[in-house]
Amino acid sequence: MKYLYLVDYWVPFPSSEYGGLLNVIAESDVECHDILLDWRDECDSKYDNLIMEKVTLASTYALANDEESGIVETFTT
Repeated sequence: MKYLYLVDYWVPFPSSEYGGLLNVIAESDVECHDILLDWRDECDSKYDNLIMEKVTLASTYALANDEESGIVETFTT
């Protein structure tokens, strides 16, 4: 079963002026984490724990169809 994760961006201010919401389809928290870790070049291991924290706090919704895993949409500034 796949889930839609609505994940808040994880880089805290003042380290970043960026913020937003990432919509990810994944089978599990671990897969969602791995997709987000690969999402941007600057996402190296220093954000690893922050990404997983945001994934576990994300709103999740079960999907009726077996969609392909990956980032669906990003809304970041």
